[in-house]
Amino acid sequence: MPRAVKGSRLDVKAPATIPYFLQEQIRELIVDGTIRPGQPLREQELEQRFGTSRSPIREALRLLELGGLVTHIQRKGFRATLYTETQIRHLYQLRAELEAYCLRQLADMDDLAPLVAELRGYDEAIATSMAKQDARACIAAAREFYLACARYTGNTPLTSMLSKLYEQVEPLRFLLARRSMENHTIQSYTHGITLALANRDVDRAAQLTRTYVHEVLPSIIEAYLEAAEQAAQEANPRYRSA
Repeated sequence: MPRAVKGSRLDVKAPATIPYFLQEQIRELIVDGTIRPGQPLREQELEQRFGTSRSPIREALRLLELGGLVTHIQRKGFRATLYTETQIRHLYQLRAELEAYCLRQLADMDDLAPLVAELRGYDEAIATSMAKQDARACIAAAREFYLACARYTGNTPLTSMLSKLYEQVEPLRFLLARRSMENHTIQSYTHGITLALANRDVDRAAQLTRTYVHEVLPSIIEAYLEAAEQAAQEANPRYRSA
């Protein structure tokens, strides 16, 4: 039977699929910056934190590697993925083009009213999360905003590609959201995209998503490189208690 994680660890009961539970918990530590870019993921320390054996820890790290959040280096083990500035630019340029392509595909849809209603819900959720200074809720709602558009096109490969891309850049999105809670940049764009789609102006919607990505990219790079440098300066970083 799975056991509860007690003490200074997470006070929750692990489900039967322990590696998937651990995958989600380690993922959250990477996304929110508790585990910083490039930081080694020492299996013994993770065992102690989560109160489990090494085998499910290793399987969880393999699952995270598949999603791009963790990298395995031969003879050095696992570590949180460390992106270069060039890699970040490539990821975000790809994101801009995929999102723009997705929005243009909506021109083939006869009725956009159900999608627009769904997007208004996510737009409101983004506004609410920003008012509450809740970066996690903000990036979750923004992610669903764009995935709702992809799902509506019926293009399953596109939806899958966007979902995987969002997973790869989730720590970067969290850093940006935490920095930009005051200026409401993302909400101004999701609101504009929603209005454009309500008027069936898919080209305007596509241009807005491109403009947003290119506007925030310098801030993302700056925040990420600062976090990576801070991690590199720490001789022996550890996972802070929850």
